[in-house]
Amino acid sequence: MSHASSATPASSAAPRSGSHRSGSHRSGSHRSGSHRSGSHRFSSVISRIAEEMAARDDHGAPADYIPMLAGVDPRRFGMAVAEPDGTVYGVGDWRQPFSTQSISKVFALALALSLDGERIWRGVGREPSGNPFNSLVQLEYENGIPRNPFINAGALVVTDRLQALTGDAAGQVRELLRTESGNPAIDFVPEVAGSEAAHGDRNAALAHFMASYGNVTLPVPELLAAYFRQCSIEASCADLALSAGFLARHGVRADGSALLTRSQAKQVNAVMLTCGTYDAAGEFAYRVGLPGKSGVGGGIIAIVPGECTLCVWSPGLDRRGNSVAGVAALDRFTTLTGLSVF
Repeated sequence: MSHASSATPASSAAPRSGSHRSGSHRSGSHRSGSHRSGSHRFSSVISRIAEEMAARDDHGAPADYIPMLAGVDPRRFGMAVAEPDGTVYGVGDWRQPFSTQSISKVFALALALSLDGERIWRGVGREPSGNPFNSLVQLEYENGIPRNPFINAGALVVTDRLQALTGDAAGQVRELLRTESGNPAIDFVPEVAGSEAAHGDRNAALAHFMASYGNVTLPVPELLAAYFRQCSIEASCADLALSAGFLARHGVRADGSALLTRSQAKQVNAVMLTCGTYDAAGEFAYRVGLPGKSGVGGGIIAIVPGECTLCVWSPGLDRRGNSVAGVAALDRFTTLTGLSVF
């Protein structure tokens, strides 16, 4: 595996198959009507981080409970930075599409909030769980109300509501990612969705248990199909850093329109900080100090409000389902730059 010795701007990197079209993210061209040249202010920082990650001995292991993800080389590494004006650049495998998995939950929550406001919080909490992301334990003694929207049970509630509001929850998440990233190639991977469905008994149990309390309204098979489809979306670090830019811009989309109010963007960032990395959220806040959301595909997005959005990918996971090199890279980023929400 090779790591770029210096950060590559989108205008000069050769896209990989399934990635951005050539020149689709030229420096400063992302925001409609704007051609400002971005600063690339973190280029040297992320280049240094990539070199450090390449030298690591411990990379963790890919998720083995989803067979389609189990064979990915855990040593792969990519990192992208998107600035508020849409400039994006990166190192390593920053243009390689990977399975977003639980990162997609951030975009589903943002869409549900934008369409439904505070109502979404009637069926899901905003507290850290302290338990594994697919745990049944808390649901039983909390009457079918999941602790937060980023554990699997909570994400199922969000998908259920978004499906009721739009008729195509997964399609709406895909469209948001395509629009904000400028990459129409972002899509579902049916083989990954099928792999998850074939090994999805725990998620089915969560959905049935919540249905028994009336906290989901769709038939469980329909809900699970929408959820697995959403989680199967593939996107690159560049795609996701750009797509999450509205959280760094306090709710404002790439075209200048508002997806969320400033208060709602604050809420999403707050829940990412406290709940975005499963039962390791406290450790992530301690080490990284940024709102973040991980996925078992090895990706993590992180937000520096008003400054930039980051996405890192390395498929080797720790025992809690977070990318080993991804957390380490974000830790180094905030250490080297001094940027955090604290």
